[in-house]
Amino acid sequence: MSGRHFLQIPGPTNVPERILRAMDRAVVDHRGAELPPVVFEIVEGLRRTFQSGDGAIALFPASGTGATEAAVVNTLNPGDRVLAFNSGAFSHAFAEVARRHAVEVDEIELSWDRGVPPDLIRDRLRADADHTYQAVLVVHNETSTGATTDLAAVRRAMDGAGHPAMLIVDAVSSLASLDFRFDEWGIDVALAGSQKGLMLPPGLGVLCIGERALRRAEEVTTPRAFFDWRPVLKEMERGYFPYTPATLLLYGLREALRMLDEEGLLRVFARHHRLADAVRAAVRAWELPVQCREPAECSHTLTAVVVPEGIDSDAVRRAAETHFNLSLGAGLGRLAGKVFRIGHLGALNDLEVLATVAGTELAMTVAGLRVPVGAGVTAAQQVLLEQLLSGSR
Repeated sequence: MSGRHFLQIPGPTNVPERILRAMDRAVVDHRGAELPPVVFEIVEGLRRTFQSGDGAIALFPASGTGATEAAVVNTLNPGDRVLAFNSGAFSHAFAEVARRHAVEVDEIELSWDRGVPPDLIRDRLRADADHTYQAVLVVHNETSTGATTDLAAVRRAMDGAGHPAMLIVDAVSSLASLDFRFDEWGIDVALAGSQKGLMLPPGLGVLCIGERALRRAEEVTTPRAFFDWRPVLKEMERGYFPYTPATLLLYGLREALRMLDEEGLLRVFARHHRLADAVRAAVRAWELPVQCREPAECSHTLTAVVVPEGIDSDAVRRAAETHFNLSLGAGLGRLAGKVFRIGHLGALNDLEVLATVAGTELAMTVAGLRVPVGAGVTAAQQVLLEQLLSGSR
C-alpha cells in the first residue's frame, strides 16, 4: 500500500527520520573513547526530562517490563509489603512483577475507568500504623484505559499520612509527553521505556533513581544479576556499561533528547494536550464514550474509545489496518473487544492527528459502526483552529 503507515497505537510510536539517521551508523566500540560523551549527554538530558536535578539515571537494554523488574529487585526484599492498585492492565502487571519476586502485594481493585484516588492512598497509609508498607506502586498514565493519576496529589496524600513508604512510579507512557516532576513530587524511582514519548524503537529501559532508593538498594537481599543497578550506575559514571549496551539506540536517544530540548518540555506538554483535546472532540462528535470517565484524568497521550454493544473493537482495528494502513491499539485484559485505543504521543503534529481521525471514521464505518463521517474531523479541526487563532499555542 502506498503512502506511509500510520502507527497510531500508544507505543511503539513513530520514529522521526532525524532519529533514524542518528542511529544509521557503524557500530562503535562500546569500550572505546567515543561512547562516554554520548552517555554523559544522555544522562543530563534524561535528568532534564524527568525534571530532576541529580537523580541517578540507569539504562538497561530491555523493555519497560525490564525497567519495572529493576525497580522492584533493587528496592524490595522477599516478604516486604507494598500497596498497589489494579486500575488497568499495566498497573496489574506492575503488581505482578513484585508478586513474582515474593513481595507481599496488597493490590486494591479499582474500576478500569479512572486514575488512582489519592485519598485512598492516604487512608490506606494512615491505617498502616506500624509502617509495614515499604512502597506504593503507581502507574502515572495507564496505557490500557487512557486514565492518568495525579502524582502531585499522591505525594500530598502520602505526606499527609506521615508514612515513610517509597513512591515507585511507572512513567512508561507519560515521560517526555506529560508533565513529570521527579524531584518536586518526591518520587523515589521512576521507570520508563524508549518506545513512547522518547520517540525511539523499543529496547531501552530507563530509570531515574532518588537518594532513598539508592540507599535501599545497598540493603536489600533480593537476588540480582543483570538488573542490579549498582554496577550499571558505577560504570555509567565513566561513560560505559557492565554489559554490551544497545549502542545504536544510545545514539538515537541522544538525538531524541536534543529534539526535546529544542522544542522545549513545556511546548511538548502543550502539544500533547492540544492533540488530545482534538481527538476527544472527535470522539464526542461520533457520540461515543471514552473509557476514562473523569475528564480531568483523561490522558494526553492516548484515548480509549468504547464501542457499542454488538460491535467488536478488533473489527475496527482490522478494517483500519487492511483498508487504510492505520494501526490502532487493541483493548487489553478485561477491555479486549470493547475499546480501541488511539495513540497521540511522540513525534506527532496537527495534520497527522486529523488524518488519524479521518482514517478511524472510515474504519469504524467499514466495521459496521455507523458514525457521522466527517463529524470527527470537523470537530478536531475546530479545536485546533480555535487554539491557533486564540494565540494559546
